[in-house]
Amino acid sequence: MTGQTTGKAIEFDRASVRFGQFQAVQPTDLRIEPGEFFSILGPSGCGKTTLLRLLSGFLDPTDGDVRIGGTSMVGVDPSVRPTALIFQNLALFPLMPIWENVAFGLEMRGWSRAKRRDRAYELLATVALSDHAEKLPAQLSGGQKQRVAIARALAVEPSVLLLDEPLSALDLKLRQHMRAELKQIQARTGITFVYITHDQGEALTMSDRVAVMNRGRIMQIGSPDDIYDRPDNAFVATFVGEMNALNAKVVSCADGTALVETPLGGFRATNPKGLGAGTEAILFLRPEKLRLLTAGEAEDNHLSARVLRRDMEGAWSTLVVETGGRELKLHLPHDGRETLASGDVALGFSAAEAVILPKGEMSDD
Repeated sequence: MTGQTTGKAIEFDRASVRFGQFQAVQPTDLRIEPGEFFSILGPSGCGKTTLLRLLSGFLDPTDGDVRIGGTSMVGVDPSVRPTALIFQNLALFPLMPIWENVAFGLEMRGWSRAKRRDRAYELLATVALSDHAEKLPAQLSGGQKQRVAIARALAVEPSVLLLDEPLSALDLKLRQHMRAELKQIQARTGITFVYITHDQGEALTMSDRVAVMNRGRIMQIGSPDDIYDRPDNAFVATFVGEMNALNAKVVSCADGTALVETPLGGFRATNPKGLGAGTEAILFLRPEKLRLLTAGEAEDNHLSARVLRRDMEGAWSTLVVETGGRELKLHLPHDGRETLASGDVALGFSAAEAVILPKGEMSDD
């Protein structure tokens, strides 16, 4: 985080939500730091939007408490909370010029027209739209409309900005551009951002920290690197990024690693949970950590496979191979050499780049 921090801390204190017999959010303890860009990531129906509704005031917890800046928000109307919300559909007023869209919240607070206009132009400069102030929303591109919605939310000077999948309707290149824009705006303003998404690329690219949710429960909280490189459980391992997964049984363990037996043979992997001999587990290996071995090249773990196909994906290629009746994936840089891989190949990976975790629910997304 850079710049002056104006955001407030957020605390969920055993906050939970039930709708009848359905437990939408399990009792949740969570602290989001002032000025942090915090993303809540998970599949549809996992409870992430329910958490956002608790913050925005459209829902109170069934049990527990939600605090912003140390003040309980239970029973506090959305209109007086120190929050602003950007919806997925943006909800711009089509017949108002852009500057009036931005200033709408200030009109509700009794600001004069001249003062509203000056503030709107300041905010449009912040989002690089000064030249578009007198246009109507229909005259703007999707990315420009997105920036108008951000400026409108900033106009009421919130301590916390809530964003509910705001980029999902944009095309890929525009989403990638807006990720950078949002991160820069957050850094300049110092506001606490809470970003809801099912898109792992958005969460990993923009966030200081990420919470991964499933079935109303936070499965792991950590930096993007922690979430990707050090998943805490089977769900996070398979929901965030691609993963090769093999059922495994621990044979022996020592010094933070374990020897495991899998349907493809014995392998050595890291053992962060300290699983003991005889434990049923799952071995996880990212496709980019599985390598093609040249003749005579050694690795901690190795196996033979047959190349089924190559999927060219731009900067990299994915090799799909078959071994022991199973398919595995390798991600290789698209430099031309991967096109030579065909027929039978030797593969390898280091113990440090594979991990065993307890058996548990895996993502099917």
